[in-house]
Amino acid sequence: MTTVLLCDDSMFARTMTRRLLDDAGCTVVGEAVDGEEAVTMYRDLQPDLLLVDLVMPRCSGTEAIRRIIAEQPEARILVCSAMGQESMVNEALAVGARGFVVKPARAEALKSALADALR
Repeated sequence: MTTVLLCDDSMFARTMTRRLLDDAGCTVVGEAVDGEEAVTMYRDLQPDLLLVDLVMPRCSGTEAIRRIIAEQPEARILVCSAMGQESMVNEALAVGARGFVVKPARAEALKSALADALR
């Protein structure tokens, strides 16, 4: 079973994404509300995958990706964000994300992106 750390500042988004992850057979091992929490929780929980939003308070998803990859280059990180501008997608991929899904994501799109990120 795939373990996932979910990071999004929106409780609604976390709840809906958790349902999609549950349906995809994943286990959510933690929920972070910003990039700062994501970095700490990733270090502590060592999930198979981090699913992270980009725009959050205190520490952006992009900065969290940068910091996690610096510590653990093999980390598997998938971005799920409403901010799907090409520049943001490219920056997230450049710092180490393995994929990008635009919110609101359909179940099939998220499942496909999860599978790709875990390969």
